[in-house]
Amino acid sequence: MSTDSTQKKPVAKRRKKKDSGPFRTELLEELLADAQTTDLLGPDGLLKQLTKALVERAMGAELDDHLGYEQGASPPQEHGNRRNGASRKTLRTDQGPVTIKVPRDREGSFDPKIVPKHQRQFDGFDDKIVSMYARGMSVRDIRAHLEEIYGVAVSPDLISRVTDAVVDELKAWQNRPLETVYMVVYIDAFIVKIRDSGVVQNKAVHLAVGIDADGHKNVLGMWIAKTEGAKFWGSVLTELKNRGVQDILMLCADGLTGLPRAVEAAYPKTVFQTCIVHLIRSSTRYVTWKDRKRLCADLRTIYTAASVDAADAALDEFDTKYAETYPTVARAWRARWEEVTPFLAFDPEIRRAIYTTNTIESLNRQLRKATKTRGAFPTDQAALKLLFLAIRNVVAKWKKPPHHWRRSIAQFAIQFEGRLPH
Repeated sequence: MSTDSTQKKPVAKRRKKKDSGPFRTELLEELLADAQTTDLLGPDGLLKQLTKALVERAMGAELDDHLGYEQGASPPQEHGNRRNGASRKTLRTDQGPVTIKVPRDREGSFDPKIVPKHQRQFDGFDDKIVSMYARGMSVRDIRAHLEEIYGVAVSPDLISRVTDAVVDELKAWQNRPLETVYMVVYIDAFIVKIRDSGVVQNKAVHLAVGIDADGHKNVLGMWIAKTEGAKFWGSVLTELKNRGVQDILMLCADGLTGLPRAVEAAYPKTVFQTCIVHLIRSSTRYVTWKDRKRLCADLRTIYTAASVDAADAALDEFDTKYAETYPTVARAWRARWEEVTPFLAFDPEIRRAIYTTNTIESLNRQLRKATKTRGAFPTDQAALKLLFLAIRNVVAKWKKPPHHWRRSIAQFAIQFEGRLPH
């Protein structure tokens, strides 16, 4: 018993001395306790104070590890290096300048990792929260991660207030000016669950991605609606016009309800192209698995034909072959034939960039990763906030234009003479 007691006392003593130092967790808890009343982003706001406290606490822990003993404890006799007070350093953060105390050692060998020597820029605490939120981490996951890394419990309310700080940026993004002309605009949608009037409902998030004359992709906008129709799409296209889009050469979508009519009204010169991939999927929905591969191979002869006449002949041949087993497939293609064939005016090697919404579907897959852990969003705004942050991460990687873009733009210039921007 006496042996156990003597072993436990030094541990308790060291913990007490560590907590009584200038990097104590009580300071963080005090700041977080005032989260409801303290200004979040002001000159002396909570985030500024929290950044200062966290950096100083992390530096103190780093110096403990560097010296081999904690503050307030007796230094080991075999180590001659000791603490040597602290110096002041001003960091540039998103909340403005923050002055911190940097602990020193006598030998001058201590170089903190959280803010290395000579570094003046610090990505703030809020940036870390926003970054984790944008990557789909739930509030619970963010709290657990911050507690593991920084040793401090952050309230769900604080995390929400930090992420709400991007709402103004979201509004600016939604209303930013756009290019005057886009070569291709892709429109697609995916479903998210949002609580509306106390009931969880499936709502469609519609996205528009445009390729400009230089071949650069960008997300033009994002809209949430419970139902689609010409009226809804008319308002979307009117918004694009008000933001500076004067012309769209080709618009590719999967046959969203009312969209072709809205495009004809807002941009009468725009060529509407049905997404062939979506049309194939809908055509093969009721085809048996054993017949699907053969039927898709026969459909390929239609949309890879050298011309519209050749594609028409291929469709006739397909109709004859499958008239008894799958008569609805050919009828579905004929019903949308005017929207199926526009891309056939281009070289085969660049058709794929036009006739499929793969570009935007790839974006949707990454956005679904960010939303899959969320369950239902409390509001439309909450869903838009997360999706905007996720889009920002994805778009940052969009740097190169599509393959063969120079040849594509040359063909656009021929097919749409006089409509390309100068």
